[in-house]
Amino acid sequence: MNFFDKYELNNCPCGKDHSFSSDIIIGDGVINQLPDALKAKGIKKVFMLSDKNTFSAAGEAVEKLLTDSGIKVVGYSFQKDVLEPDETNVGLAIMHFDPSVDAVLGVGSGVVNDISKIVSNISNKFYCIVGTAPSMDGYASATSSMTRDGLKISLPSKCADLIVGDIDILCNAPIKMMVSGLGDMLAKYISIAEWRISNLINGEYYCETIAQLVRTALKKCVDNAEGLLKRDKTAVRAVFEGLVICGAAMNFAGISRPASGCEHYISHIWDMRGAEFGLPVEFHGLQCAVGTIICAKTYEKIKSVVPDIDKAKSYVAAFDREGWSRQLRKFLGKGAEDMIALEVKEQKYSPTLHASRIERIFDNWEGILKIINEEIPSVKYIEFLLDSIGCPKTPEDIGIDPAILPMTFKASKDIRDKYVLSRLCWDLGIIDEISQSL
Repeated sequence: MNFFDKYELNNCPCGKDHSFSSDIIIGDGVINQLPDALKAKGIKKVFMLSDKNTFSAAGEAVEKLLTDSGIKVVGYSFQKDVLEPDETNVGLAIMHFDPSVDAVLGVGSGVVNDISKIVSNISNKFYCIVGTAPSMDGYASATSSMTRDGLKISLPSKCADLIVGDIDILCNAPIKMMVSGLGDMLAKYISIAEWRISNLINGEYYCETIAQLVRTALKKCVDNAEGLLKRDKTAVRAVFEGLVICGAAMNFAGISRPASGCEHYISHIWDMRGAEFGLPVEFHGLQCAVGTIICAKTYEKIKSVVPDIDKAKSYVAAFDREGWSRQLRKFLGKGAEDMIALEVKEQKYSPTLHASRIERIFDNWEGILKIINEEIPSVKYIEFLLDSIGCPKTPEDIGIDPAILPMTFKASKDIRDKYVLSRLCWDLGIIDEISQSL
């Protein structure tokens, strides 16, 4: 049975086809099913990508398992202490790639998976990922989170044809990576709210079936959160399955909306500054957890706002695009250029387009507040959840200078063409005062 057959995804009222063709194997000791699963697809030779940590965690065992079963294994293991998702490491993987293989096999989590998906997509090969940590939601997504020319992007790549989550392996992952996975899941409180808000303001496509799929997975993770620190199998499985479901939800929707919003963009800004200026960065999910707190606090402030159309229009009329572009370049370096170019294409700063949006925001304000109240728990509750698993809550906890928070928040509105919290604040003409209050 397909992993998603138990969910009611057929004939969805949204009109999209929510089929999912990838095979997903999750359970205790399921790594032993890998040789037969690959042979069933006619695979006789694989190119295995790992890093020095994931090779020790599972890669060595996977290589022996496949070799003993008659499947030839060639590959490459990154030996860097920190593996960055960038052009250099994609290039290394491709330069070591053997085109005679039948499949690409990734053994790892975030960066290994992202790079492996790109190699598989470029080579048009079957792709299998053996997860080594429940740390991020990219296992079942068709994009790779990469840094290209200094800009953090979601690069179209390939969804895995086979996802293997052996709970015994996943339970041995570093606790910090498990906590990161739950941090990535908690970000869904923000992403679902913003998806609904954009649907209300901009008429953007929205699917309640997909949103509910994500909410249900998130609740299961939250209900079992405390078990993570004990490496409880139920808790680890809940997080891994939740992350797989959220990746698939992005495929179902055809957009990243179900799984990422302003909290992810805050994390992306920190990643970009890290790459450009050699500053410290943390695991993606930990940064998203801190971003979720920042966004939840801001949404609590939004609930006390009384929209003022005249104030909003005056702010937009006085907005200095060139001055803002200079600030972006100083703050982000070369990564700012693509963000500035995106605005030329998108024209979100156009007074004419803004005038239409602010009218819709004003007309739908009660609906926006209703969505915030329905989707986003209190800051105290989210902080309680993070405390229960020892997850960072503040920028200082992850080595980020709190002095850059105002600029981080303002820059987050430019990183993609997605309508998120920082854009709403800009449209309302309150982004400067909101940013300074962070």
